[in-house]
Amino acid sequence: MKVTVNIDCTPEEARTFFGLPDVQPMQKAMMQEIEDRMKANLAAMDPESMFNTWLPQGIQNWEQLQKAFWGQFNGPQGQGKASGEKD
Repeated sequence: MKVTVNIDCTPEEARTFFGLPDVQPMQKAMMQEIEDRMKANLAAMDPESMFNTWLPQGIQNWEQLQKAFWGQFNGPQGQGKASGEKD
């Protein structure tokens, strides 16, 4: 013998029938708290601090090395002459 029972009810009605607590107000409060925290953190982050946070110190040192290299590479050309002077 096979018996099929179809029950048409909302999730709230099923929760009440089985005696489960209504957690919807708590969920709304928690989601609002999470949203507020995310907005505060995003507002506090400016592009420069995000860049420094995401990049490891090694990459920043690499940029300093590149700047020093290009400074040495470009430096000797203009030494000893004021701008606009010719040979």
